[in-house]
Amino acid sequence: MAEAPNRETGQAKPRKIKYRKAKASWNPAMQAIPVSGIRRLVNMASSMKDVIHLSIGQPDLPTPKHIIDAYVDALNAGQTGYTMDAGLPELLVALRDYYGRRYNRKLTRDNILITSGATEAMYLALSATSAPGRQFIVTDPSFLLYAPLIRMNGGEVKYVPTRAENNHQLDPDDVIRAMGSRTFALVLNNPNNPTGAVYPRSTVETILEECAYRGIQVYADEVYDHLIFDDDDFASVLNCSMDLDNIMCISSFSKTYSMAGLRVGWVISSQAAIKSLRRYHMFTTSVANTPAQFAGVAALTGDQQCVRDMVDIYRERRDKVVELIDQTPYMTGYKPGGAFFAFPDLPPHVDGSDLALRMLKETGVCVVPGDAFGEECTNALRISFSTTCERLEEAFDRIIPWMAKQQL
Repeated sequence: MAEAPNRETGQAKPRKIKYRKAKASWNPAMQAIPVSGIRRLVNMASSMKDVIHLSIGQPDLPTPKHIIDAYVDALNAGQTGYTMDAGLPELLVALRDYYGRRYNRKLTRDNILITSGATEAMYLALSATSAPGRQFIVTDPSFLLYAPLIRMNGGEVKYVPTRAENNHQLDPDDVIRAMGSRTFALVLNNPNNPTGAVYPRSTVETILEECAYRGIQVYADEVYDHLIFDDDDFASVLNCSMDLDNIMCISSFSKTYSMAGLRVGWVISSQAAIKSLRRYHMFTTSVANTPAQFAGVAALTGDQQCVRDMVDIYRERRDKVVELIDQTPYMTGYKPGGAFFAFPDLPPHVDGSDLALRMLKETGVCVVPGDAFGEECTNALRISFSTTCERLEEAFDRIIPWMAKQQL
């Protein structure tokens, strides 16, 4: 309350001031960010008892001990400061050598940027290049990160649908037909989340060749590149492209080494692209978690038997969930080739979001509705098999009789 002098008496008297209520002035682009269909169900499930989660895309297997030991050793050694903005030099060298051996591709440290998980890597790539007038081709369904980032920055999303009856394989002819004069980039998620589809070399090479010819950028999300169940020859963009001029390959330690919470990912691209992304990275997260980067060095340079063991476990679970889906009324399944997701269809007229909500309330099993991942998959469900076979069987012991009672 302010004091103002009275003109007649000269004495101060109280003056009432009305203050405006301040409101956050959000950027209108925030409207492009939807409420996560995953979080909506998971948050509801958190208030319930005896819920079986087939929802979250996170490894349930323990992080290998030698990786944990490296993290702890880094902490004990006082490695808690900033690294170089591009990343820990030892990790850059380890990634250079690892990818060079795996894909017979000559890389330098300047081809790599370490980020706070693959999420930041994709954020940098998409938000730095999306702009009004630029069109991005994205599969439908696709991971829910891509489209909002593109739209937030004025870009346009053009979906290319995949279907359960085709094992959610991406038809390169459909992708090429979707390309036009305004097509700026393609987001290629292989193996795919939410479908678990693994695209063969012929598909990847055909798409990359057309993109190179037209000057279209390719952002390849390959975070599940080790979780391949039926074919050891994974078709990475790193060994299917002539050069890296229009390629950004994005991955992380999260899935392969069960390090999701340690938040270390990377971008591999041309030296010019990495130089630009480094400037942007410095104004977002500055550097990735330092001791976690030391853990990443241990992951890449240590014994890889832990990865092979994980893949064997996930393969067994994949086979189990395929069997269980086939026994479930109203679900049309297929055999996912990688990651740890299945994406069965429901009858065309069924609202997957409504069914997932009722399933959670009435059976205590939490799955994710298809509309969280695209516009043409509202009659689908994402089922994560990142849990034990015993837990999967327990979940479907509830789902199968419940689905049999539905009038769909």
